[in-house]
Amino acid sequence: MPRLALCTLAVCLLAIAAAVVSFARGSWLGIVWILVAGISSNMAWYYLRKARADRAADRESTGASG
Repeated sequence: MPRLALCTLAVCLLAIAAAVVSFARGSWLGIVWILVAGISSNMAWYYLRKARADRAADRESTGASG
């Protein structure tokens, strides 16, 4: 798993935990944390898909020239 994907996944999990704590305390600031979690989740998926596409492109270029 790419390093950037792991970092964004960690940010997503921490943002979800912050949202839960925020809502449990009765604060509406949890909405901001939910938005941060959504953005970081999308970034994690992007980096995972990009890494898979890069690996597939490397396999194709190596297989075609070999």
